[in-house]
Amino acid sequence: MDTLEFSYDEFTTRNIGFVTQAQQARLRNATVFVCGTGGMGGACIMALARAGVGRLIIADLDTFAISNLNRQVFAFMGTVGRLKAEATRDICLTINPQMRIEVHGKDWPQHATSAIRDSAIVVNGTDDLGASLLLYRTARELDRTVIDAYASPLPSVYVTRPSDPMPEERLDYPTRGTAWNAITPEQRATAFLREAEYVVLNSSSRHHVDLAMAGEVAAGKRSRMSFAPMVVTTGMLMAYEVVAGILGNPHGADCRGWFFNPYQGRVERPRSALVAALLRPLVRRFMLKLMVAEP
Repeated sequence: MDTLEFSYDEFTTRNIGFVTQAQQARLRNATVFVCGTGGMGGACIMALARAGVGRLIIADLDTFAISNLNRQVFAFMGTVGRLKAEATRDICLTINPQMRIEVHGKDWPQHATSAIRDSAIVVNGTDDLGASLLLYRTARELDRTVIDAYASPLPSVYVTRPSDPMPEERLDYPTRGTAWNAITPEQRATAFLREAEYVVLNSSSRHHVDLAMAGEVAAGKRSRMSFAPMVVTTGMLMAYEVVAGILGNPHGADCRGWFFNPYQGRVERPRSALVAALLRPLVRRFMLKLMVAEP
């Protein structure tokens, strides 16, 4: 078989119409840092690679496992056991051989400042609190926007600009003043509950998941549940916001974000501050009841 010759113009020809030739050139010249290449981060990376983004900096310290096959777009039997970031890079290069991809593993925190400084925008695809704090704090220092999503049964997305309150401020994590790599288990647990409280308060997520299992997750008794349609949809929403940021277009989400309910075909936006304040005690009691319920 003759060797096919790759052409970036031919590769991206179907993009034109959604973006202009000039905008496609901006995507080609852009650098994006994605920390976490598994679920949401991996889906976002796949979309950015196929959209023609020219350079990615990706970081992940884990290897692919059998349990990742249900949702992570770069997880295949052939990549199980491989470092996620390296396997992700190799597959992306089969999509666009001209991509420049910088890979970091367990030592990625040492490169966080340079990776964020070199990037137009940052994507948080990690589910680790300490890593997230490092990303957000450094991004603010370097005047970079972070794209993220909630730990939610519904697809979601939010966009935190340097001038916006970071999640640890906005959701009242007990981590302010604590180094990102000195977070205690108690702080992690409280921060997770604050995020879960926000999700329950501002979306219909509780109606679309097994509440008994959700209570076990909140209590730290089991791993988070995850489902391919939700994870991949979330990654796509994140990719849209990355593209908007690169092209200088208005973002569709702000730092509070929104939830997509595919079961009813609607967007669910956060409640007003007054309504949220009135409902928060009820939500906290609901969360406590879930966590202490007997299986």
